[in-house]
Amino acid sequence: MPLNNKDPDLNITRQLSRAEQIHNQTIAQTCLTIILFLFGLYTIRAFVPSLIWGIIFAIACWPLYVKVKQIWPYKRPDFILPLLFALVITLLFMFPFTIIAVEVTKDIQASFEWIIHASHEGVSPPQWLQNLPFAQDTIISWWNQNLADPQSASNLLSNLHLSHGVYVTQQIGTQLFHRGLQFLFAIITLFFLFKDGESVVKQCLLGSRRLFGQQGENIAKQMIASVHGTVSGLVLVGLGQGVILGFTYYFVGIPHAALFGIMTAIAAMVPFCPLIAIAVVAITALLKVSSFAAISVVVIGCIIVFIADHFIRPALIGGSTKLPFIWVLIGILGGLESWGMIGLFIGPAIMAALMMLWYNWTTSKKTRL
Repeated sequence: MPLNNKDPDLNITRQLSRAEQIHNQTIAQTCLTIILFLFGLYTIRAFVPSLIWGIIFAIACWPLYVKVKQIWPYKRPDFILPLLFALVITLLFMFPFTIIAVEVTKDIQASFEWIIHASHEGVSPPQWLQNLPFAQDTIISWWNQNLADPQSASNLLSNLHLSHGVYVTQQIGTQLFHRGLQFLFAIITLFFLFKDGESVVKQCLLGSRRLFGQQGENIAKQMIASVHGTVSGLVLVGLGQGVILGFTYYFVGIPHAALFGIMTAIAAMVPFCPLIAIAVVAITALLKVSSFAAISVVVIGCIIVFIADHFIRPALIGGSTKLPFIWVLIGILGGLESWGMIGLFIGPAIMAALMMLWYNWTTSKKTRL
């Protein structure tokens, strides 16, 4: 007996079969996408920090890049301006680290020369030992017994574990090489984000809108704004503190004022860390310059840090992220502990997204008490 295509039961069966097939295909596609994503993430796992740093650099510099691009006279080829921006950012990062490397190399060379001189001729107690606030006589007496006499100095310095020092130096060199490669790939990522950033942003916004709706797009924009605010509040404010305190070090006569200023600027990018740098500089001033210089460094440094941490940073970061500064601070410190230096920027972005989700959930009309 021939089948009747107009049979309602048969049509329902076909529709159910078709719906089941579409459902199974959707599940299979989702599983395949997740598997491929995990394999891809595993493949590039060593480069994920570089990619994230490149994205952070791009977000931080994007407004300036757009303004320059609007007045840039050469539209073709389209890679010149991204390349120039990437090179400028590279130089901005390399300049302070080059100064630090040069100064550290000089100090290491001077230390080796001092060890050789002490082993052959001995070294008299330096003048700055007289400026110690306590235990002057004990330390000077120990110095005369162990370093002033060439034989005693040679015996003392020969007990140093030079092989361990060489091992530590090799480890430092390996880490510097690894960080240098990460920075190189971050700059390469930054170049391509500058070059194709507009299309990347459109694709990301379209994808977030399709997956999460308008709320997902708003969260993405809020996370980008939080990165902007964090860069301004941490990096720019830290650089400002380093410049002001660097001039302070110079005027009170601190040796290597530029080096200490750069170290203070780097430390000032992390909350509470500039106080450690200021303490180190103050101790150096007490030993090498005078007690007045040390007091000046402490007083001026504490004033600068107090103003930056209590007024400038909350306004810059909290205003952009629309978060209370306590949550910003927790995000920064928690991100630093969990993710390392990159967590300084990831932490506040995550907190901003969570707070927006909480706000949307608690203020939604669908919420029932």
